[in-house]
Amino acid sequence: MSMEDYLIDIKELGFSYANGSKVFDSLNFSLKRGERIGLTGPNGAGKTTLLHLIMGLLKPNSGEMKIFGKVRKEEKDFTEVRRKIGILFQDSDDQLFCPTIEEDIAFGPLNLGKSLEEARDIVRETCQRLGLLGFEKRITHRLSGGEKRLVALATVVAMNPECFLLDEPITGLDEETTERLLKYLKEHADSYVIVTHDREFLKYAVNKIYVLKDSKITLI
Repeated sequence: MSMEDYLIDIKELGFSYANGSKVFDSLNFSLKRGERIGLTGPNGAGKTTLLHLIMGLLKPNSGEMKIFGKVRKEEKDFTEVRRKIGILFQDSDDQLFCPTIEEDIAFGPLNLGKSLEEARDIVRETCQRLGLLGFEKRITHRLSGGEKRLVALATVVAMNPECFLLDEPITGLDEETTERLLKYLKEHADSYVIVTHDREFLKYAVNKIYVLKDSKITLI
């Protein structure tokens, strides 16, 4: 296994919040290309915090984070990371801020320099893959919780990332929509980490399940 196969390689990571609350002490974690990992564990163990550290939204106190083969420390180091890794936040409202669904989905591609026509094509294709065709003109803030979850995922999918970090992706989704999400992941997503308490969902969605507890990640 060469270093190029590692998308994320974290060693001896330490992190505490500003109030002194320690979350990680010498945490190690890696994601290789083609791996589909489930991450579970008790509330407050730091599952969401880990995803935010990978994206550079939080800064570790110690340790090394190598992402796409490069050590990431400063804010500028995470520009490439945020282009190549798509994160689904735990709260959909953190992801959705445009008036309509199509504007929310088009926002990322347009930011990446796509033309209006290219962005429209991406919106159409993304909606088709996730069963959202016909929803494009709907007002985002009027959607149900489950619909918002799916649209939030669509904004991530539209960026065509190399890797996904999905924080509680099936919260609020009914069985049919959960099946649609599973189908998308199996057919179109190569490498990802899913944070969830739902072990049943993970059985079908991932090929490895880890538990994060007391700053240690253990394979089940």
